[in-house]
Amino acid sequence: MPHRQRQNIHPGLKVAIVLKQDQRTGKQTVGVVKDLLTNSPTHPHGIKVRLTDGQVGRVQRILAGDEDV
Repeated sequence: MPHRQRQNIHPGLKVAIVLKQDQRTGKQTVGVVKDLLTNSPTHPHGIKVRLTDGQVGRVQRILAGDEDV
């Protein structure tokens, strides 16, 4: 799964993340990656990122430019 590999995530990429408080429901938030917070090359729950608006969560999907959740 590409969202579980750090090499596939980079600043400026549009992604869908799950915020910590939304993990039970699985609600996804769309945004643009500002920073990568996971240092390991892979993570089973998705790479943790900070979006440009400051929200932090784990990447669930990498989105195409015009795609929304």
